[in-house]
Amino acid sequence: MKHNMQKLQELAGTNGPLCVGLDTDPSYIPEKLLKTFGSAPEAVLTYNKEIIRRIAAEKSACCCKVQIAYYEAMGIAGMKTYAETLRAVKESGLVCISDIKRGDIANTAEAYARAHFTGDFETDIVTVNPYMGFDTLAPFVKYCTSGTAKGIFILLRTSNPGMADIEQQILKTGGRVLDKVGEELKRIAVQSAGQYAGQTCSPAGAVVGCTEESDAKQLRAAYPDIFFLIPGYGAQGGAARIAATLLGKAGGTVNSSRGILCAWQKDQTLAEQREQGALSISDIADAAAHAALTAKRELLDAEKLLMKE
Repeated sequence: MKHNMQKLQELAGTNGPLCVGLDTDPSYIPEKLLKTFGSAPEAVLTYNKEIIRRIAAEKSACCCKVQIAYYEAMGIAGMKTYAETLRAVKESGLVCISDIKRGDIANTAEAYARAHFTGDFETDIVTVNPYMGFDTLAPFVKYCTSGTAKGIFILLRTSNPGMADIEQQILKTGGRVLDKVGEELKRIAVQSAGQYAGQTCSPAGAVVGCTEESDAKQLRAAYPDIFFLIPGYGAQGGAARIAATLLGKAGGTVNSSRGILCAWQKDQTLAEQREQGALSISDIADAAAHAALTAKRELLDAEKLLMKE
């Protein structure tokens, strides 16, 4: 049986490395169009499904990353939309990453793992935060090693400016805090890969932001066999070249959220509809799908250029 990280690595090889971030805030939908729906969660779900259907058909992405906060902010109806979005991603044949960044202790961590690897919110892979201590990861790792095929992305080097406050701090024992996390990541990767003989990556991957070129080569060299989730590309300012550097031999998936979800705002073919307030869900979903294809091509072109150097 293949674990979900292996499936994702293979899909990235066939569909390209793009991850479409469904961090779908209702404000990303044209206001006049939003009002035609019964509720904001209904509009978000419709938009999500239209995007998922297009990118799956066009093979422009290997996965979708669904950031839970946007759905929690819409209340109970929002969480129903979250569950339906996860289901739509999995039914499309793409891998679903739930961006939950959980990091708590003991029974609480076990409950978080159970909540997102079983039941209404079951997903393929989750993001987890190790900075409260490595014991917080254990319940999630169990699902990677118990034959359920689940995967985890451990926060290693994030894409926000404030990452320097903790992740880059030097320890008295030497090295940075993130390097200590990296040691644990390698241990977990070996542990979780044990029962999946012959597969080319571990169920444990790393979140590595692509906003600074100085770190990219160093981090890829330090973790040559780890599959990366790469945020920061697009709206956060990360360049395709940096993202391509982080892909490396083991590969990775490069997330773009607002650059795709809000592509209709800059799509010149929709200028007239925008001015008239006549945009449809199909219009904005088409713009998102076109932006996904453009991002895929940009990332693949950056990879080719690096290979020539």
